[in-house]
Amino acid sequence: MIDARDVARAADLLHDVVAPTPLEYSRWLSDLVGGDVFLKCENLQRTGSFKLRGAYVRMARLSKAERARGVVAASAGNHAQGVALAAQLLGIKATVFMPNGAPIPKEKATRAYGAEIRFAGTSIDDCLIAARAFEAETGAVLIHPFDHPDIVAGQATTGLEIVEQCPQVRTVVVPTGGGGLLAGIAAAMQRDGLPVEVVGVQAAGAAAYPASLAAGEPVQLERMRTMADGIAVGLPGKVPFETVQRYVGDVRTVGEDSLSKALLLVLERAKLVVEPAGAAAVAAVLDEPRRFKPPVVVVLSGGNIDPLLLMRVIRHGMAAASRYLSLRVRIPDTPGGLAMLLTRIAALDANLIEVVHERISETLSLEEVEVALQLELRGEEHRERLLAGLVANGYSYTLN
Repeated sequence: MIDARDVARAADLLHDVVAPTPLEYSRWLSDLVGGDVFLKCENLQRTGSFKLRGAYVRMARLSKAERARGVVAASAGNHAQGVALAAQLLGIKATVFMPNGAPIPKEKATRAYGAEIRFAGTSIDDCLIAARAFEAETGAVLIHPFDHPDIVAGQATTGLEIVEQCPQVRTVVVPTGGGGLLAGIAAAMQRDGLPVEVVGVQAAGAAAYPASLAAGEPVQLERMRTMADGIAVGLPGKVPFETVQRYVGDVRTVGEDSLSKALLLVLERAKLVVEPAGAAAVAAVLDEPRRFKPPVVVVLSGGNIDPLLLMRVIRHGMAAASRYLSLRVRIPDTPGGLAMLLTRIAALDANLIEVVHERISETLSLEEVEVALQLELRGEEHRERLLAGLVANGYSYTLN
């Protein structure tokens, strides 16, 4: 386990490599929590996430002989970029295994830093297997994304900044995959008798820590499914697990709807772009705001997101927040029937995005047609008022 001296030494190594990221006050989250909430903006870090911290500390400590053999890494994108940039700065050859389907911007950025990209499997775990085989074959040094003391010490410098920027902090909420960032921040909080609770947050579809903590050892997930690829790790690292087990008060899970709503709200209210994994801690606060004792620091761990995925997540987030509605309405097949429906919808203050008029279907009678509608709404109350208004005007509907 790392201690305060390890964190201080890591901070010295990173002094001219990473800049301290901003700590931004969040009024909208503060209102929900009932006390001060701040956003630690690691999405604004160089390479777009905290991963450069650990990667550089680990690689800067390699011997001359190890550097000559090169390094290999496994990553869905953020660690890949951290390793690639650290290798560029240190003059080391880097090979990175990425899962098939990895976000295109992350792949392109990793290549731009000079790393060689290879694809393997569909998860970080698959890539780690391929990276270890490459290590055995070539002698390249594996730079693990989270399971090494130097990696944890590097990530811990995020926690060191939090203490310096918000010395009154009482709760820190951290997106969690393998556990390197969570363990690092938890370790950094163990100083000066600070009464700080550190809370980890995992995607419900890739939550390895709750079962592992219950078992007292890392337990492999059989399957994972989440939009938050940056924290989709099926097996906690042994090195961070010990620290998490000792110092972390709680590891919570959030669903896909919560992730997309959090990403949308961070974009709208904080004017910050984050990836789904980077929004996980915000999602946990939105799910149960009174659970967290203020002042609260919520870590935005990364901002590397494919614009196409961003569009889909925003749409999903709008639907989850009842601001986007897709439904089908049957109307009489009479002149003016469609116009009347659209007039009713306009009177209910809904904004029409798309309409499809279907006249032919084996499920329709000869006297009716079906209209597929996509509407923009203001929220849950508006959604319920619109649906009640349709029924009151004699329409039946089905939600898509």
